Amino acid sequence: MNEHEFEPIRGLPETLPQGERILWQGAPAWWPLAIRGLHVRLVLAYFALLFVWSVGVDLWAGVSAGEALLIASRLVPVAFVAAGLLALYAWLAHRCTVYTITNRRVVMRYGVALPMTLNLPYAVIESAALRTYADGSGDIPLVLNQEDRVSYFALWPNARPWRTAKPQPMLRSVPEAAKVADVLGKALAQAEKERGSASKRMKFSIDGQDTAQRHAAAAA
Repeated sequence: MNEHEFEPIRGLPETLPQGERILWQGAPAWWPLAIRGLHVRLVLAYFALLFVWSVGVDLWAGVSAGEALLIASRLVPVAFVAAGLLALYAWLAHRCTVYTITNRRVVMRYGVALPMTLNLPYAVIESAALRTYADGSGDIPLVLNQEDRVSYFALWPNARPWRTAKPQPMLRSVPEAAKVADVLGKALAQAEKERGSASKRMKFSIDGQDTAQRHAAAAA
């Protein structure tokens, strides 16, 4: 049985109300998530250092080179099992996660063992950011209003790293992230215009650099 088989619309816990429409749907790319979100390369590097350290210690103790390599080689299967488990989790997260951008909100459905759905109306999103990588994927963290908070551990891995005091939900390792950010930026600007909050200036940050509300003119 699929834990999401009762979804009326993929990635959404209920049908959309009148006037709301889906602008984009997607999921994290599993390999970028494994590399940057679950740090598979760092795990392999750690075991590589242990391997070198083990060989060095044994050689210093007078063990022959062949025997030292044989002893250290026991770390190899452990390293691949650890990396494989992380890669498997990334693939499962890719399969279980759906990010949805509508003209009114961002919806995040995620959770490998315990499925969860997070609804973020644009009224609670203070700003957004974009960080892209060489493969075209990227991360889009969302800064929420002061009164709206979610648990960092409940969000992980869909949370901006190291922001535990004020967690930021994040669309992580999204393919073609620049296009997704463009869709979100226009939706945020249009929502801001409809609320008529001229005093509040929505910002969209690209790779950490704040830009003027570049989609305001398009929404006007």
